[in-house]
Amino acid sequence: MRLLEQNPDLTQRELAERLGVSVGGLNYCLKALIDNGLVKMQNFATSKNKFGYVYVLTPRGIRQKALLTSQFLKRKMEEYDALKTEIENLKSEVSKK
Repeated sequence: MRLLEQNPDLTQRELAERLGVSVGGLNYCLKALIDNGLVKMQNFATSKNKFGYVYVLTPRGIRQKALLTSQFLKRKMEEYDALKTEIENLKSEVSKK
């Protein structure tokens, strides 16, 4: 979703290459995002895409992206805190020996 937001006029082929997926797989995912109202296609004559459309996050898609980002950061901070605790415990065990 971040890639689409930053580069709405990338072709499906370019998006697939940047994400490391097949064009068919990307098309399947884009269709699901569109069906769920997270992404929409808009026609733009100035788009480099030969079909003249770009993929744009909908307001719902932007909210979902923010939610996913928030959840990701929370999960990463919890992982960091757990690792920090584990390191402290290991240091404590080593100093006892």
